[in-house]
Amino acid sequence: MLRQTVSNSSRAVSSAVRAASRRPITARTPIIQTQLQAAHAIAPQRATTRWYSSEPAKEGETTKTNGDEKPAANENGNGNAQESELDALKKKLEAKDAEARDWKDKYLRSVADFRNLQERTAREMKAARDFAIQKFAKDLVDTVDNFDRALTMVPEEKLNAKEKNEHVQDLVNLYEGLRMTESIMLETLKKHGLERFDPINEKFNPNEHEATFMAPMPDKEHNSVFHTQQKGFKLNGRVLRPSKVGVVKNQ
Repeated sequence: MLRQTVSNSSRAVSSAVRAASRRPITARTPIIQTQLQAAHAIAPQRATTRWYSSEPAKEGETTKTNGDEKPAANENGNGNAQESELDALKKKLEAKDAEARDWKDKYLRSVADFRNLQERTAREMKAARDFAIQKFAKDLVDTVDNFDRALTMVPEEKLNAKEKNEHVQDLVNLYEGLRMTESIMLETLKKHGLERFDPINEKFNPNEHEATFMAPMPDKEHNSVFHTQQKGFKLNGRVLRPSKVGVVKNQ
């Protein structure tokens, strides 16, 4: 509407100006002078009129205002893009942290498993060294028992006799030789972890003793060992063979 009005006024003024230019300046009428004044008033207004599009500027385009070009910045769009980028970086950081924790957990578990393996291997090696001669020791204790039986067969009255003839002296010498041999053998076996034990007058222990019979003994404590039928052996603290004993039963 405004554009049509200005256009009509402009055409009217242009016609009046052309008609007036054909006449002498002195012959101009007051009406023409009035129209010229109106045309001069409208002309500056027409020169300064600017028309702008009502559509929003697209991304990447620029608008011209007073001869200067300015980018059509979208602050909300830039803010959303920065937030999206920040969220992506946070997610990547969280993923890397989770991965680092997972690898640390695996490392600690591997170290713990390796240490457990070392300790278990050391125990197994120690047990293998300590009980490697277990079978040999079981066969050897019978020989030690024979030494003990041979020594117990010699009567004490012959050993303690004041007058000793030739035969008794030979028996005493044999007894001393057997006793020394047994003592040396026991010391040698002890160096390798094999020890003999005699539980006489001790409390009965089912883990180390084997009761072959029980008998009442008024002068003995109940459930105590009063007779050793066969001595026991231990290999590095482990019972290799329990001792066979007689146990007191007063109740």
